[in-house]
Amino acid sequence: MTSLSPTKPWLWGLSHLYMTVFLHNFSMFMVIPAITDVTMSALCPGEDECSLAIYLTGIQQAMMGLGTLVMMPLIGNLSDTYGRKALLTLPMTLAVIPLGVLAYSRTRNFFYGYYVIRTLIAMICEGSINCLALAYVADNVPDNRRAPVFGMLSGIGSTAFVCGNLSTRFLTISSTFQVATIVAMMGVVYMRIFLPESAKDVGFSTDKEEQCLLKKGTSKKNSKMMKTLPSLDDTLTLLKSSLTFSQAAVVAFFINIGDVGLHASLMYYLKACFHFNKNQFADLMVIAGVAGTIAQMLLMPVLVPAIGEERLLSVGLFFGFLHIFLYSVAWSAWVPYVAAMFSVLAVFSTPCLRSIASKQVGPSEQGKAQGCISGICSFANVLSPLVFSPLTAIFLSTNAPFKFPGFSVMCVGFAMMVAFFQSLLIRASPPIPISINKVNNECSGNA
Repeated sequence: MTSLSPTKPWLWGLSHLYMTVFLHNFSMFMVIPAITDVTMSALCPGEDECSLAIYLTGIQQAMMGLGTLVMMPLIGNLSDTYGRKALLTLPMTLAVIPLGVLAYSRTRNFFYGYYVIRTLIAMICEGSINCLALAYVADNVPDNRRAPVFGMLSGIGSTAFVCGNLSTRFLTISSTFQVATIVAMMGVVYMRIFLPESAKDVGFSTDKEEQCLLKKGTSKKNSKMMKTLPSLDDTLTLLKSSLTFSQAAVVAFFINIGDVGLHASLMYYLKACFHFNKNQFADLMVIAGVAGTIAQMLLMPVLVPAIGEERLLSVGLFFGFLHIFLYSVAWSAWVPYVAAMFSVLAVFSTPCLRSIASKQVGPSEQGKAQGCISGICSFANVLSPLVFSPLTAIFLSTNAPFKFPGFSVMCVGFAMMVAFFQSLLIRASPPIPISINKVNNECSGNA
């Protein structure tokens, strides 16, 4: 009994982290079904196809990716030094502002104001809450239990996805943004009051440990620099420290190429082909969210011990490809609903990938590791819209080279298939790279 007592405060802390993530994601996800209609009505009133809206969405995604490419590693490193909770406060607070703009008005001028504010804030904060939440979990959960807990965290996100989209189904567009703004503010207040500091933030590591966990040969000066201002050399050092980590980074890159490409293409494709609106988008997302929640909370804790997170990652990527492919060849309005149900297995990929990456570094480098993976994902966020937004606009227009409206969505599926083949190369490895263990031994005088 006594051996379990030290973990109880952090189990309690994880429950508050889950609630924080739920409130934030609820506010973000509930506006997704409505934003396509808001964008179309502001830019192309009365039309089901709007190239301007597609291009603006792609430009926004690319700019967000460019900003987060720099900010994600920085935020991860800063959280290793100043704490997860302190770094969570900024992005959660800033995320309230663009929601408030559309809660006030959704006319063309206010939409452009939202577009600019949302882009600038997302360049700094997009993805940082997920990155910091993953690092918080890694601080407090042992290696052998980490993958199911990452899955639980993703399941909380899926639950928020379901609840947010379900609530949108019964709200007007104006009420949707007003409720989202209020919930986002509640999330910030809840986090500041109830979320305890991470185990790492209350003396889990020291400066000496930080230096010892860096790869052998890294100078003290570079060690200090990695804590605050990460450079390309820092990222390369981390990637070279473990083959498994570098393979996970490649998989993360192609997963995000696919995810962002799908986000940039799918809703405009469904609106143009099947005249989907806010309610149909919400129904589709609820189906996907329910399937994802069931898989992450009930199936993943059983499957990880049985087949391992490396193989479960491959399973998730394969079914991710299948559900995207089915979207691309949809011949009737009911087909996308069937495709959404494949999310029951496709959702395994991200939590498995993050768990694999977290086990390749020391306990005081979790922010660096998650920030590095998020930064690589951000690089994919830059490239993906530049490819898929023009491709979507071309194949949904009357000037398409050939009649295949879902061609851009199919290309997204091919990116996911590349990630699948790369994932097959990943093999289970020790939690800490050998080179880092060796440095630890030398620092402790055992070498």
